[in-house]
Amino acid sequence: MSQDKMKSGGAPKARDGFTSSFGVLAATLGSAVGLGNIWKFPYLTGTNGGAGFLVVYVLATLLVGLPVMISEIMLGRKAKRDAVTTLVTLAPKGQPWWLIGAFGVFAAFLIMAFYSEVAAWVFAYIFKAIGGDILSRDPKVTSGAFASLISDPKQSLLWQWAVLALIGGILLLGVSKGIEAVTKKLMPLLFVLLLLIGARSLMLPGASEGLSFLFTPDFSKITPAVVLTAVGLAFFKLSIGMGTMITYGSYFRDDQNIPVTTFRVMCADLFVSLLAGIAIFPAVFAFGFQPAAGPSLLFITIPAVFASMPLGHVFMVVFFVLTAIAATGAMLSILEVPVSVLSERFGISRVKSTVINLLLLAVVGAGCALSNSLTADFKIFGMTLFDLFDFVTSNVLMPLGGIFLCLFTGWVWKYERFRDALSNGGALSNESLLKPLFFVVRFVSPALILVVMLKGLKVF
Repeated sequence: MSQDKMKSGGAPKARDGFTSSFGVLAATLGSAVGLGNIWKFPYLTGTNGGAGFLVVYVLATLLVGLPVMISEIMLGRKAKRDAVTTLVTLAPKGQPWWLIGAFGVFAAFLIMAFYSEVAAWVFAYIFKAIGGDILSRDPKVTSGAFASLISDPKQSLLWQWAVLALIGGILLLGVSKGIEAVTKKLMPLLFVLLLLIGARSLMLPGASEGLSFLFTPDFSKITPAVVLTAVGLAFFKLSIGMGTMITYGSYFRDDQNIPVTTFRVMCADLFVSLLAGIAIFPAVFAFGFQPAAGPSLLFITIPAVFASMPLGHVFMVVFFVLTAIAATGAMLSILEVPVSVLSERFGISRVKSTVINLLLLAVVGAGCALSNSLTADFKIFGMTLFDLFDFVTSNVLMPLGGIFLCLFTGWVWKYERFRDALSNGGALSNESLLKPLFFVVRFVSPALILVVMLKGLKVF
């Protein structure tokens, strides 16, 4: 696509955006919080040194996740446009930096294709929990229920399409009346439900072993591989490198303090992850189960754990509701990326843009939904479509997006514009913060992301 063609899209006549500081925080946090907070973060913390891993993770977030997040939001707010047009608008004429946005849109679409299927399992489990279908202390029963769900092509497709319809319906309402209004309700509810389950989990006999699993540091486990795991987690958990924060940044108000807002998001995201660990692992250990990562923890172990405790039926329903809430906030930000590009770059109405994306995802995502049934034998480079989309986005598209975004900010945009944008045109006096932040964006973050990408590609 030529630069002239890229610049042919006219500015939207009336652009929606976030209307309040709390709305900005809720929406941005909703994007950062996802299914990884519920199982991946607590598990990695527990198996990589507990409190020691937490320290490394926080440092990695400050050196990688937070700087890139701030840069994305800053660029988006400056241009007030979609992920592609933002780079077209801000880059020097004739330079193809818009490809960063294009990579982000492609990554967001592929992520939505498989993430919507995992979310579909979560939503299906709300009703399985209500009906008592998974209320069993025997992991063999719960594993059988999960296998039955993912291997049934009809259930897989219908639940995925239902999830896509739900997210699409919210996006059709717009940014302020859709994304902002929904996340302002869902994020507080998420915290309340996590606190409820956490309090119940801590009252169980033997819960202290689960807390020890999470928070007792074992510094002998802090190896170079563990450090790289922490850096990778810090990059991927904040929804950066795929255009979401550029897009959400374009909806930020001009007077919003970006560094302060993003730091609050980082702290709240960390708090959600720790609450999830407190809610899950004391109960896991109290009833003699073993922690495990991925679907085996979320869909097999957790139901068996809740079935073992008094009022477990109720708390299991609550758990999958809060997990669905986490998935919903993340999916809203992911799907908003291609929706906004189609709408703003190509002059398509928001309604048509949303419907087009939903139809495309229903087709492409079907390949992921059927990866455990009809298309299980269809593999590319030895991977199903589900695994392929996950690998390409996590190990190629998102890291490349993060690296080149840092290079653009640090070497093309340079410090003067960086300072002006983050100080709200000089209204905020934070020079002492911005100089070291710019140094990290220019040198440290891209180097660390490159190392994580090479590790993910098994170069070393």
